[in-house]
Amino acid sequence: MNLTHILYSFLAIVNEMSPFILLGFFIAGLLHVFVSDRMMSRHLSGPGWKPVVKAALFGIPLPLCSCGVLPAAVSLRRNGASRGAVTSFLIATPQTGVDSIAATYSLLGLPFAIIRPVAALVGSVVGGWSVSRALPEKVQGCGSACDVAVPAEEPRAGFFRRLGEALRYGFVDMVSSVGKWLVIGLVVAALITVFVPDSLFVSLSRYPLLAMLAVVAVAVPMYICATGSIPIALSLMMKGLSPGIAFVLLMAGPAANFASIIILSRVQGRKATAIYVASVVVTAIAFGLLIDLMLPSGWFVPRAGAAVMSDACHTQFGIFESICSAVLVLLLVYAAISGRGHNHSHNINNEDMNTKTYIVKGMACAHCKATVEKSLSALPGVESVEVNLADGTATVHGDASADSVLNAISLAGFEGSTEK
Repeated sequence: MNLTHILYSFLAIVNEMSPFILLGFFIAGLLHVFVSDRMMSRHLSGPGWKPVVKAALFGIPLPLCSCGVLPAAVSLRRNGASRGAVTSFLIATPQTGVDSIAATYSLLGLPFAIIRPVAALVGSVVGGWSVSRALPEKVQGCGSACDVAVPAEEPRAGFFRRLGEALRYGFVDMVSSVGKWLVIGLVVAALITVFVPDSLFVSLSRYPLLAMLAVVAVAVPMYICATGSIPIALSLMMKGLSPGIAFVLLMAGPAANFASIIILSRVQGRKATAIYVASVVVTAIAFGLLIDLMLPSGWFVPRAGAAVMSDACHTQFGIFESICSAVLVLLLVYAAISGRGHNHSHNINNEDMNTKTYIVKGMACAHCKATVEKSLSALPGVESVEVNLADGTATVHGDASADSVLNAISLAGFEGSTEK
């Protein structure tokens, strides 16, 4: 019975989320292709609060996880964005995204889907403005470093070609980036639904602030993307956890994990990193308390709750939702197979004197891979680049020097070394 219930809970959540996730992936591809880093950077330079607000508004719809947002932020900083704007971008982006906002609506309802980006906006503006005040810019931009490995503006391809690139990024690269964490979130949610007793969280909900601090303590060391956190929050609410406490998980989990904090301290400095973490935690708890203490509880009844928690497995899934779920599963399977299939493909030409393979540490998603490829492709003397996300290598064809390649990897936000 438990196995049947787990499978049913898993399928019920997938069916609720899949149409919105696919829509989010499509919009993510459009944003990736039609909105360039250079265009964003032009609006994010200079002192004051305007670049900070613009960075938050840019970051909220972008579907980047906390690992993928780091190289994007490094690129913005390298192209002249202020430290405060970069901090604002780093806070807003991993907490939301068009895919996670759509998925939030699908499972948790409209109020959650509205409050989530509003909280991200408030937290990012407060954090970015605080960094701007605490660490004022002495020199705009990044000096001579900006001239290294910055890709030139590429000529615009035709609309249909760019649309094809958007579809590939949304339904292949994005699925590769968040697919694993989405599946983990769905499985954890199904297990919680079946095995965690309802009484476990009843006493915890009597002390909301203490419970929120406990959620932060669990969420910070745990890595989970904005979309993957949604089914977990749903299952916890169905077990009796208050909506405000679940909201803290939605906001703190994706934005503040140890891996991001360590890398961020190297890019922005310890003081800016401390402000970043404090902004994420304080904003999440503040909005969590607002939800529990001031807003009507009837607003936060999950849309998918009845289907997920039902003990009777007789609910009929809709045809459209089932088709979307099947498409999502096929995309996840394709991403897993294609990721494995290229593990050793870059060793063929290692005997060629003009081909060198480098180790790249820190890549965790398709956006990381694309950032390294873009940075290396801009180097003089580079004919082609092949980046393998699975084994963490970059194979460079051409006569570019090893020092320039390693410098380009570093400027992209990663750690590079020559392969032994």
